[in-house]
Amino acid sequence: MPDAAPAPGPAAEPADGPSRIRIRVRMTARPIDEPHRVSSQLELLFDLTFVVAVAAATDQFAHTIAEGHAGDGVIPFLQVFFAIWWAWMNFTWFASSYDTDDVAYRLLTMVQMAGVLVLAAGVPAAADHGDYLLITVGYLIMRVGLITQWLRAGIEDPPRRRTAFRYAMGIGALQIGWFGRLYLAGTGAVSDTALVVLFVVLAILELCVPLWAERPRSTTWHPHHIAERYGLFTIILLGEAVLASSNAVRRAVEETVGSADLILVAACGLVILFALWWLYFLHPAGPRLEERRSRSYRWGYGHYGIFAALAALGAGLEVSVEQTGHDLHLTPTAVSYAVAIPIAAFVGLLWAVHRVISEPSRFHLGSALAGVAVVLLLPLATPWIGVEADLALLAVTCVLLVCVASWNESVKQ
Repeated sequence: MPDAAPAPGPAAEPADGPSRIRIRVRMTARPIDEPHRVSSQLELLFDLTFVVAVAAATDQFAHTIAEGHAGDGVIPFLQVFFAIWWAWMNFTWFASSYDTDDVAYRLLTMVQMAGVLVLAAGVPAAADHGDYLLITVGYLIMRVGLITQWLRAGIEDPPRRRTAFRYAMGIGALQIGWFGRLYLAGTGAVSDTALVVLFVVLAILELCVPLWAERPRSTTWHPHHIAERYGLFTIILLGEAVLASSNAVRRAVEETVGSADLILVAACGLVILFALWWLYFLHPAGPRLEERRSRSYRWGYGHYGIFAALAALGAGLEVSVEQTGHDLHLTPTAVSYAVAIPIAAFVGLLWAVHRVISEPSRFHLGSALAGVAVVLLLPLATPWIGVEADLALLAVTCVLLVCVASWNESVKQ
């Protein structure tokens, strides 16, 4: 991910430019300053498979919260979401450097898409029974496709051969670790706590692979393309909140009891969604990544928390809808916190991620901390004002954060 010099050659041609099918294109590094670089149609199709995986993880987490076991469901949710996020991120950065869009590239990308769908099919078993077999198999399928891509890059792009082969070797070696963990879980030889610790160790090693692989020479990722790809994935995750709100509207129409409350929950969900979207895209990341390429690791890795918070927000809104229409084994305060905690995590982590590639601002820090504090305190009033009123106050707080951040941006300009 760090800085790298532009590389001329066949790969400089935009992957989405030609209308004819390209049977074979030599895989060489694409330029970092390629004009008008945008997501290809294949990348957009790739993202659609992750819609299924994210929806499965969010739905299972929502059921866990609704049953009153949110604490037990957080770790499995974060583990599953890490596999989803990491597989998406690895492909995204690889494609930014080596997208040839020829037949072999498309087929290997589709192999990774198949792995995502297998992983999504395994989410219920992982959430309900701690069975990670399908998730691990799906993850392996995705990694086999990516390893093959890196091997091809190493063969066809000699200047970055060591980097590509290091990626292939690091990713491949870790698959042994993941299946070893799966075997230990199946035998019952280790405790659940030890399995979580082993997961954390393997996840850290996964994060270290790019740091180690790019030491010989960096890949030529495109800053504006990367910023767009992250923005698109953000929209996918916000879509889970849209789904929860639309379900509330549908149920409000179908049911005669409490329909006004359901509509209020739906409206608050949409307002929160719009406000978080506004906050995320208020500071364009592309120009800042272009100026500070060396900080790309912290920026990219920091999005795990942002993305997980948005996915958890979708689950929280779904629970708030369920609570409005039915009696759940949850206190009103717990329902409100199912929405408030993801919002607070999103706001705090968004500030931290932007801080990595932007100039420090005490005003931004102060407003972010104040917003987080207010969001986390509001659910304490839920026993007296109700879930619907608390969601309305959360929505108002998010709107105020947008107003403050927008005003500060206008003053700076």
